[in-house]
Amino acid sequence: MQRGSDRLSRHRDDEMKHELQGLLRSGHPTRAEEWNDPEPTADDDPEIAGGPVAPRAGASLEAVRLELARSLGRHSFPASAGDLAHVLRRENAPDALVEAVQRLPRKEHHANLEELARALTRGTGTAPAGGPR
Repeated sequence: MQRGSDRLSRHRDDEMKHELQGLLRSGHPTRAEEWNDPEPTADDDPEIAGGPVAPRAGASLEAVRLELARSLGRHSFPASAGDLAHVLRRENAPDALVEAVQRLPRKEHHANLEELARALTRGTGTAPAGGPR
């Protein structure tokens, strides 16, 4: 019978399935040796796979700036909020981000990404500890 992979024997393959069975059923590490368990995330580790960040209460300036930078480049500035919303929509940015940019005053022009992120987080009270520059 052809198995498609010659790296491991059928017996070793079955042995590995048996070793993983407890882990898959329990949902947590089953090893007795602590050194062999995966380490938990640290407090200062960046958030991973949290989904798109929209400018809302609790969103930090850095997170909003990063989300904007995924869709906007230097060539997008200076521009009005309407122009930036158009670019974000064209670049398939998250709808919440596009809507937040559209809610900014139309006549307001933004010179760079930092200025736009500050305008979006202005009302949420999430300015950095150093305050506005």
